[in-house]
Amino acid sequence: MTDPVLIKQTQDGRRVEVIDGWVCLGGVREADHLVPLLEHPNRQAVARSVPGATHVAGRLPLTHEEAAVAQGAMSAAQRAFDASPAGIAQRIRLAVWQKTAAEGVE
Repeated sequence: MTDPVLIKQTQDGRRVEVIDGWVCLGGVREADHLVPLLEHPNRQAVARSVPGATHVAGRLPLTHEEAAVAQGAMSAAQRAFDASPAGIAQRIRLAVWQKTAAEGVE
């Protein structure tokens, strides 16, 4: 478990942080990945309301600098998880499922 990494504070004072690989708003999970604004289905409305936004995490628009900090913290959390016993067990579980699916078992 990693320490929360502060990304920014919203206008109403809630903290946007990366906690255990998730972008969280006020401590509540919001997104586990960032979407570039160019790929977002509602990009025009986001760009109008937050002109400097380059990425979106759930419903949170992020600037380029905020997105870089968030992506770095999410990657660090993923590396820590991958090296943990839970991460190793997860990879084994996925490999077993892929093998059984390839053999025709669903």
